[in-house]
Amino acid sequence: MSQPPGPPPEPTRSPNIWDSPDVYEVENLGVDRAGLIEATMASLHPFEGADLVDVGCGTGFHLPRFASLGCASVVGVEPHLPLVSLAEQRISGMPLVQVLEGAAQALPLADGSVDIAHARWAYFFGAGCEPGLGELERVLRPGGTAYVIDNDATRSTFGRWFTRAYPSYDPVAVERFWARQGWSRERLTIEWTFDSRGDFESVVRIEFPETAAEGILAEHERTDVDYAVNLWWRHF
Repeated sequence: MSQPPGPPPEPTRSPNIWDSPDVYEVENLGVDRAGLIEATMASLHPFEGADLVDVGCGTGFHLPRFASLGCASVVGVEPHLPLVSLAEQRISGMPLVQVLEGAAQALPLADGSVDIAHARWAYFFGAGCEPGLGELERVLRPGGTAYVIDNDATRSTFGRWFTRAYPSYDPVAVERFWARQGWSRERLTIEWTFDSRGDFESVVRIEFPETAAEGILAEHERTDVDYAVNLWWRHF
């Protein structure tokens, strides 16, 4: 089966990075500085020699990192054109890395063309992302591995903030969704660590509604916080 025909689907708006890419860059710099997520991914499928696609790559923050880990090629796919432009600037002069405009539901890649697929906070709410999961299955080679990273709202200080700010979010339903799709999970605890209180405050304000953000900042005086995430993964 070749790339799906027809017009590209409308992307789901991501207000944090679409509206505030500069602040989102600060957030990326402060998330998981210890590299626990990438180390866990590498333990499940080595990066060395792999062709990798980063779905919803945003400004391309992770693309150079994946290239430095030994991937044979790295492709970022992003639906929002201003972010595509920023990602292209980031990877300028990197011959093994490219950025393509496209959506998760219609990846601009050939069948069986990648070994690793990575989506970080892109398939965020589980149910409803089935078309994107079908695309991962199409583009991954036999023996390939897909990863989806999202919040674990059942633990950590950040998880408590998230649950309070988004009470309709149902982590049990999300877990059941991934189990039905045949995915496994690694529970990780990373850190949000920022160099200044100003950086911390600006990131909190793009990630949470105003009232929730002000409550978080009033109760938490530090510039770091423990942050539970789920690394969902599946071998194909």
